[in-house]
Amino acid sequence: MIKRQIFLAYVLVAVNLCYAQVPIRHQTATPKDADSTDIAYYSKKKWFQAGTTAFGVNMGVWAFDRYIQKGHFAYISIKTMKENFRRGFIWDNDYMGTNMFLHPYHGNLYFNAGRANGLNYWESGALALGGSAMWELFMECEYPSTNDIIATPIGGMALGEVLFRTSDLILDDRRTGASRFGHELAAFLIAPTRGLTRIINGDAWRKRRTSGKQFGVPDISVEVSMGIRALELKDEIFDKGIGFATNINVEYGDRFEAETNKPYDYFTFKANINGQGSQPMISQLNITGRLYSMELIDNSKDFLSLGIYQHYDYYDSDTISDVSARVPYKFCTPASFGLGLIHKSKRFKDWDFNSYFHFNGILLGASLSDHYVVNDRNYNLAAGFSWQSGVTIAYKDIISVSSSYEGYRMFTWKGYDRDINWETINEKTLDAQGDHSQAILHAISLRVDLKLKNRFYLTGIGYNYTRDTNYKYFDDVFSKTSEGRIMLTYKF
Repeated sequence: MIKRQIFLAYVLVAVNLCYAQVPIRHQTATPKDADSTDIAYYSKKKWFQAGTTAFGVNMGVWAFDRYIQKGHFAYISIKTMKENFRRGFIWDNDYMGTNMFLHPYHGNLYFNAGRANGLNYWESGALALGGSAMWELFMECEYPSTNDIIATPIGGMALGEVLFRTSDLILDDRRTGASRFGHELAAFLIAPTRGLTRIINGDAWRKRRTSGKQFGVPDISVEVSMGIRALELKDEIFDKGIGFATNINVEYGDRFEAETNKPYDYFTFKANINGQGSQPMISQLNITGRLYSMELIDNSKDFLSLGIYQHYDYYDSDTISDVSARVPYKFCTPASFGLGLIHKSKRFKDWDFNSYFHFNGILLGASLSDHYVVNDRNYNLAAGFSWQSGVTIAYKDIISVSSSYEGYRMFTWKGYDRDINWETINEKTLDAQGDHSQAILHAISLRVDLKLKNRFYLTGIGYNYTRDTNYKYFDDVFSKTSEGRIMLTYKF
């Protein structure tokens, strides 16, 4: 059991993180409630230490940027701080990976400074907001970023809670010696500010009668798939669209536990790691975390629950050919919340039928642009709404067919002037979300799993991505991309 928990922890680190219910579930370990002694010991709120740790994170990152990396943005002074307050927040032009993943990861460090010091999910989110505001207003000589002050704390809450619970899987205060060191090191790599807090408090080497796990042994399922991925942009020649890929799919908690009010007692996780030189290493990251749920129906025929969910969705690709300069797809929603339904039919003995539906508001999103290429950005920042649905039909643990559909409607309101002179514009002060536009995006998948032997399955997955962008000053653009994967899956 311990080895499987350690493997899961390293899986989450490897993909840096997730979504989608596991089609055929295999529990990695028998669930066990947390010990009340452990909960009481680690639940004491230490606001001052949490704030000091978040402050130290900012100072440490700034010192590295200033004295080691010598980044131009890290040369700060009282003058730059005053200028930041005078000018206020603007939309920046960094890479999508920087804005939509690295900033949320930074937010996770603040967040876990709070979680490791007894703060709950919401209190730690407030600490992440404070840490982000400190960085934006004081720690850079560039104007504070509107998108960063949204993505860093909110995306950081999603990544942070997943990483906090992942580190909890392997920590064990009963251990000593080399075994204890290995567990503490693994937990530190997964959740650095939690590991740092344990060192400061002496918990990293203090032996106790109980494990110290805040969530006990959860009901968790993990599957890893490896195989070939083929990416195609319709009507374009490609020579780099085929390569090796790894899929990670995790389901944490009981999806059919209706009455819950603790954030992330249930979450799903999905990631795709590429071995194609022409593609980003991580092309897909999805997290869906349940914040609250209630039971609507639970009888001999059906189960139905309604919940409030947080979503973090990230899709990225790059040009697939030296012939074509077009990018297949690029969109994400690091700050999204909404309502979700989960249904299960109990009508069949050997067949499992379950489905879900979510409708979300997007506070911050991004979609590929055909025209806005400024500094490091080739996408439009946006807000809007999305919907996600899926259904799975499985016969025992032998075969399953599952399908999912995600739709996004994103609006970019703050654009640039139609007659803008790009040769004279200052990219650092442009302050535009991108092109005046609205984009409709769809991601549809079909997956089949066939049992080969024991926990090994043959998996086939097909994806179809479409984007329809309506521009105010340009012609509308429609693009379509398909993708296929043939993989071998192992269910832990």
